[in-house]
Amino acid sequence: MYLARVEGSVVATRKHPSLHGWRLVICQPIGAGGEAEGAPQIAIDAHGAGMHQRVIISSDGAAARLAVGDTHSPARWMVIGIVDEKEPGVPV
Repeated sequence: MYLARVEGSVVATRKHPSLHGWRLVICQPIGAGGEAEGAPQIAIDAHGAGMHQRVIISSDGAAARLAVGDTHSPARWMVIGIVDEKEPGVPV
């Protein structure tokens, strides 16, 4: 699991059939201070995360494929939660 920030959404005229009906967002992994860490990832989002919101993303491809209902889906990343606020003193 990674802390990330939603940087945009993906619009596709053609995509794998398993992704129809799923919202795809661009998530930039971030550190505790909010600085970018690594490459942005495209994730499926069933939670409706907004632009620049902090989210928790998972790279568990098996769980993502289970969520979309297709074992042959290219889905790997998924938003598993939206961060409302950070408690002081608690690691992210």
